[in-house]
Amino acid sequence: MSTAAPGRDDRSLPTAYWEPLWASGRRYRQACTAEKQLMAEHLGPGKGRPALDIGSGDGALARHLHYKLGYRTTGIDCSPSAVALAAAHDTNPGPGPGPTWQCLDITTDDLTSLAHPAYALITCRLVYRWINDKPAFLDRIRRVLVPGGVFWVITEIAGRRTTTDLALQKLGISPADAELLRTGWSCVQAADLDVLRCYALRP
Repeated sequence: MSTAAPGRDDRSLPTAYWEPLWASGRRYRQACTAEKQLMAEHLGPGKGRPALDIGSGDGALARHLHYKLGYRTTGIDCSPSAVALAAAHDTNPGPGPGPTWQCLDITTDDLTSLAHPAYALITCRLVYRWINDKPAFLDRIRRVLVPGGVFWVITEIAGRRTTTDLALQKLGISPADAELLRTGWSCVQAADLDVLRCYALRP
């Protein structure tokens, strides 16, 4: 799992879908300055608290959380090629340890295999749309998010692209999926960024 890719929509076997894409050299939308500013405003300084980046891909977001915002970050992805790429790009400019990288499918693998039992921050950038069983996924998120923590979701919203390309139009989540995502949190904050919406969800 990582950022959205046009084309086929078979999400039943995430590793079988994403591994060939990462292995072939496919790359995805990077966080822009405006998106990083929203993260700084909504997430605040990490102060060494554990963070989990789901679908970490090439590791850019995990590295930003770790080195720029000060979280102790674990990046997970179901694609071995993505995890290898993230580790290869991690040059660790600081004196302390860098992010932890794990090949793991958040939807099916044992959560006890995560680097930490719970996280102050969980990020899910351009991944939620690709989750097949969203209620089960959200239940798993709540199991590893600490009280007072933040679940940071960046997702495309359906209908925002001015294109007739059906593959691209399908990348946005439906109103029903957006409502499901927002339900059951004590605090929901949202900010729009072109075709994307950024959610800060707190238990």
